[in-house]
Amino acid sequence: MASQGLPLYLATLLTGLLECIGFAGVLFGWTSLLFVFKAENYFSEPCEQDCLLRSNVTGPSDLKAQDEKFSLIFTLASFMNNFMTFPTGYIFDRFKTTVARLIAIFFYTCATIIIAFTSANTAMLLFLAMPMLAVGGILFLITNLQIGNLFGKHRSTIITLYNGAFDSSSAVFLVIKLLYEQGISLRSSFIFMSVCSVWHIARTFLLMPKGHIPYPLPPNYSYGLCSRFGASKKENKAAEHETKELRSKECLPPKEENSGPEQQQQQQEQHEQHSFRRCALSRRFILHVVWLSIIQLWHYLFIGTLNSLLTKLSGGDKVEVSAYTNAFAITQFFGVLCAPWNGLLMDRLKQKYQKAAKRTGSSSEAVALCSMVPSLALTSLLSLGFALCASIPVMQLQYATFILQVVSRSFLYGCNAAFLTLAFPSEHFGKLFGLVMALSAIVSLLQFPLFKVSPESNAVYVSMGLAIFLTLVHPFLVYRECRAEKTKSSVDA
Repeated sequence: MASQGLPLYLATLLTGLLECIGFAGVLFGWTSLLFVFKAENYFSEPCEQDCLLRSNVTGPSDLKAQDEKFSLIFTLASFMNNFMTFPTGYIFDRFKTTVARLIAIFFYTCATIIIAFTSANTAMLLFLAMPMLAVGGILFLITNLQIGNLFGKHRSTIITLYNGAFDSSSAVFLVIKLLYEQGISLRSSFIFMSVCSVWHIARTFLLMPKGHIPYPLPPNYSYGLCSRFGASKKENKAAEHETKELRSKECLPPKEENSGPEQQQQQQEQHEQHSFRRCALSRRFILHVVWLSIIQLWHYLFIGTLNSLLTKLSGGDKVEVSAYTNAFAITQFFGVLCAPWNGLLMDRLKQKYQKAAKRTGSSSEAVALCSMVPSLALTSLLSLGFALCASIPVMQLQYATFILQVVSRSFLYGCNAAFLTLAFPSEHFGKLFGLVMALSAIVSLLQFPLFKVSPESNAVYVSMGLAIFLTLVHPFLVYRECRAEKTKSSVDA
């Protein structure tokens, strides 16, 4: 990392972190925002509003009809959050950073303006606004993940840090809920979020590259404001050529002086092996999709049904529901502190395995896979503990459930992004990230039919716990693949 570019890199890192914490993943603070919508009588029938004036608790059937509409909105928004990452990932790969960020800003601004001007009479607009908010947020995350490339050996730590910041941004809706309770309207809060789009635009042109941040990073790499007043086009092209050379040195074994037809054929086979089609159809990728889909479905189901669960466990006590909702949202903020530990674990293990690889002659691919195994297994175990705690109908135990939820979720998305960057070629990251999220989005649609069962029965929670236990197959098979790669490398050596 060039010392002259360090201030620029740090400015990009810190502003990107602020962007992810303040905006990218606000959708997952849905439980806090839902409390405000209910207080404003969104989706309440006129007869139900009359009941609210006469009693603190509405009838179960009235509450269920209202909850189902809110659950459907969250299901659609979380589906779009994942499914649209495939087309947006393609846009990011094809049209690069500036175009992708301008699209994100457009969606995000439109969404916040729509929410700002909705009311109980126009609550149906939430079916449009919340999915748009989700798409804008995930594009902010995708364009910021490449910042890890600026920090070389700390790449995994930065990637997981940004994913943790994405999780922590769900606390923004808690702030909006607390401001609402102090008399500041929902409209004022969302108009402020809309005005912040000016900052997003400024950051896009001043602190982000027009294209992609390369990895490995070439010397004297510049972008944003510096590239507009510094590096010329010829220098940028030279930097791109140098990056390709560095990448080939990192990924391929050292060449002999006389490159024969056998070596050329070997390079051709390696190129075909690393094609997008081969990556997407590999067992490694398919198992990863299953692993992410099951754990993510459980997280979405829990967030979507939490308000109903707390209402049931508290016997309809709104004060207690509000207190636990605040506790849940506060724990979400600490996702940014939990996620980097996963990245540090991966970076430390990768450095350890790289030293061992120099002695044994193991491939860089085997080293990357080995560093991922403990993180994949730990994420599955944390999610399993989270499911078991949630399935026990004791109100006080939900504090432990909230803690396990935020830790497992911050590990989940950090691990997902890191696995895709380490286990597959970097040129396919945007498409593979989008594809894995799109496929897992289809599975996430199951949360709405499961919602109709889960508030009345713990059987769904127990079943999800069993499914999460089966996700341990993924890290086990990745470990076996590591062993096979190491054995192959030692035999070839």
